[in-house]
Amino acid sequence: MHPSILRKARGLEKASLVLKNCKIINVYTKEIEYGDIAIEQNTIIGIGFYHGVIEHDMKGYYVAPGFIDGHVHIESSMVTPPEFARLIVPFGTTTVIADPHEIANVSGIEGVKFMLDSSENIPLNVFLMAPSCVPATKEDMGGAILSVYDIKSLLDHPRVIGLGEVMDYPAVLEGDPDIHQKIHHAKDRIIDGHAPDMMGYDLNAYILSGMMTDHECTKPESMLARVQKGMYVHLREGSATKNTRDLLKGIKPAFFDRIMFCTDDKHPEDIEHEGHINFNVNLAIKEGVPAIDAIRMATLHPATCYHLPSLGAIAPGKQADLIVFKSLETITPLYVYHKGQLVAKEGKPLFDQVIKPPSHVLNSVRLDPNQLDFTLKLNQSRVHVIGLIKHNITTEKKERDIVLENGIFEHKHNPDLLKFAVIERHHGTQQMGIALVEHFGKLRGAIAMTIAHDSHNLIVIGSSDAAMTLACKRIHELQGGIVIAQDQAVLAELKLEVSGIMTNQKSEKVKEDLQFLRKTAYNNGVNPDMGDPFILLAFLSLPVIPQLKLTYRGLFDVDSYQFIPLESDDPQHA
Repeated sequence: MHPSILRKARGLEKASLVLKNCKIINVYTKEIEYGDIAIEQNTIIGIGFYHGVIEHDMKGYYVAPGFIDGHVHIESSMVTPPEFARLIVPFGTTTVIADPHEIANVSGIEGVKFMLDSSENIPLNVFLMAPSCVPATKEDMGGAILSVYDIKSLLDHPRVIGLGEVMDYPAVLEGDPDIHQKIHHAKDRIIDGHAPDMMGYDLNAYILSGMMTDHECTKPESMLARVQKGMYVHLREGSATKNTRDLLKGIKPAFFDRIMFCTDDKHPEDIEHEGHINFNVNLAIKEGVPAIDAIRMATLHPATCYHLPSLGAIAPGKQADLIVFKSLETITPLYVYHKGQLVAKEGKPLFDQVIKPPSHVLNSVRLDPNQLDFTLKLNQSRVHVIGLIKHNITTEKKERDIVLENGIFEHKHNPDLLKFAVIERHHGTQQMGIALVEHFGKLRGAIAMTIAHDSHNLIVIGSSDAAMTLACKRIHELQGGIVIAQDQAVLAELKLEVSGIMTNQKSEKVKEDLQFLRKTAYNNGVNPDMGDPFILLAFLSLPVIPQLKLTYRGLFDVDSYQFIPLESDDPQHA
């Protein structure tokens, strides 16, 4: 340590920057201290009463460490990392633990490298977890596979700090050598779990295999079971899944220090309307968690869990990531500092950065839309149907009797059901799975998307084969995105040219296009009571979320973990 910095820390010389007159949130002692914060070379060097070359008067406002999102997929914001920073930093999030498995499923290790490269030198600390399950399961396939070798090479990067959510929990429990080799190579790092409400002996085996966190709890008893066995639990508040309020009912002060916050997947307009991690913090405060404990869940706890010793607190030696706000009842940052630099003020970012995506994350929609055939021929009229659940990414496995015309499904005879297809779009095989969905509404036309967790193949739902074909053709022209079409016209669209899941456009344009898409969907018969239609669709192809999903290989029963025919083999079953 240079003697000059030590003299500044001792108050013998002026620090480069001093934040004066602060109410400092001490996350170690749960106290509020009044004083100044001295900053030198991006680092806090002292707390007390200091003079600085530059002084900012905080006027007695509260100052807390910058918030940390413990688990997020940046790709779900549909913008690239620099634009994502512009979205979330004004809300006080200065660090994210990101799992880039969305882009990895499309563009492989080169996609992960794009996320690393494009998040360099932005005013947001972006740490990545090496994606553990690409593909999410062996029953599905996207554009790439990440091998054990890929995981090892990624873990050599200084900002790759652990192994991303291990979603293929059946493979873990069955001792699959491939997933266990990946876990082994990350044994000295943090390993994120993904085990929706798993309990009992299976949970014991899952934790024994190395899992340290979980963000998939929906019930207080599931959260308690994990904490009792030493895991950290994220309280998630995203666009599709909102578990914070339910889980807070089971939280006790005795295990506050095992609780963190995350968003997982959150769209730009939801961030703009609600906030980011400050929204989780404010929910906890509203539900009765003491404000400083809620702040600790967004700062000290994730910094401790993810072994980030320079973050999560205001103390000598910590990075100067700070948020300034007026009230502990509702935290709305007035100022946000990253490495001692003011980067957001009164909800607005004070930075911008333009990137040029490389060719290997572009032009990822590889198919011939003129060869698509959505004709659904069936041998019997009793079929399995994917039943949507309101505001939920899980589905129900149902059986229905349908009317066939010469052995072919026609929507006009079955107005409560829509045709849903998943088309392989990465390797040009155009292999297609087709199923039937209910509760989506009386859609006139079709909706097509290349956001389809986790393989991100092309998905399309519709009441008209012609509209489904037109929507897919426009997706191919855009090289990714969301399109709503009727038989003869495209009604609304959002271009997502980066691996088919992100865009290099500004977040304001994304929000505008999404709002128009949603309005168009509802005006064309989509049921608004079910929740965001695009989130509902995006998870219909993820075969690790119960109960019934569709991949390009066919209909997948998650509970039995096997493919099943569209036709029911039990015509007597109601």
